[in-house]
Amino acid sequence: MTDEPQQDPNSQEAKEISGKSPLRIALGRLAHDKIAVICALVVLFFIICAVFAGPISKLFGVSLETGLASQYVDGLNKGLPKPEMGPPNGPFTWDHPMGVAPRTGEDNLAYWLYGCRVSLLIATTATIFASLVGVVIGLLAGFLGGAVDKVLSFFIDMFLTIPFLLAALTMAPILNDRFNTSDNYSMIQKVSLVLVLSIFGWMGTARLIRGEVITLREREFVQAARVMGMPTSRILFKELLPNLAAPIIISVSLMLPTFVALEAGLAFLGIGVTDGVSWGQTILKATNLTFFREYPQYLWQPLLGIVALVLSLNLLGDAVRDALDPKTRR
Repeated sequence: MTDEPQQDPNSQEAKEISGKSPLRIALGRLAHDKIAVICALVVLFFIICAVFAGPISKLFGVSLETGLASQYVDGLNKGLPKPEMGPPNGPFTWDHPMGVAPRTGEDNLAYWLYGCRVSLLIATTATIFASLVGVVIGLLAGFLGGAVDKVLSFFIDMFLTIPFLLAALTMAPILNDRFNTSDNYSMIQKVSLVLVLSIFGWMGTARLIRGEVITLREREFVQAARVMGMPTSRILFKELLPNLAAPIIISVSLMLPTFVALEAGLAFLGIGVTDGVSWGQTILKATNLTFFREYPQYLWQPLLGIVALVLSLNLLGDAVRDALDPKTRR
């Protein structure tokens, strides 16, 4: 017995999806979802900005290298060196399309582009590692059951009880100090942040996969594989894993925007990327009350970037979840 509504085999929708794979059906639903298409285009824009940050910067003639600050800012203006070019204080110029930073004269466009690259790189890498750990642990716990399930479920629950922010505040500085050398501190900060996000980001995926595997392990194709004497590894990765594509995609689509926001938030708190380019670091500098009042675009540019990226990823993740749900009718 099932609660899923029966569909008329002669209906237009039934004819459209007849003979199509679940992936093609999901892609078709996404293509007809206007919000999903718009969000996908926004995410694609940010991906292009991140991947091609260097060429785009060269196209506009900007870079992370800063000239003399006195060339770009007014150091005699009530003690606040405000940029003399770029709105709202100066005229628009293609030399610095998004203006320059107060006091330092750093180009806002170059720092925005490279900040986008750092944010997406860290979030994507952490999402991949956390998803791999979560999927493997969920597979083992759900399929093997018994003592293995109890032990792994205990570890899942234990990690869920640890406050993430407290753990990040504790671990990140230790990792940075332990592996710090004079020439790779920026890289160590990024690696440490990926480790922290991955260590405390896999539990939701593990729980989701465990529940799905518990449902699937009693199905006929799994029982048949057991009777045929297939090794456990083959059953897990050849029989069960392909049937878990939908929950894995859903988990990844929800995890990625969370990590983007966390990366910026941790950089703002001073435990993320502090030695290098980061949206969070730019926001931290821009929260100076005088900067916010006299030159608000310095704050709004990275902040709007984070909001647009996270919102688009969240809405796209919701659309993907609905498209992969066989009970959803759009």
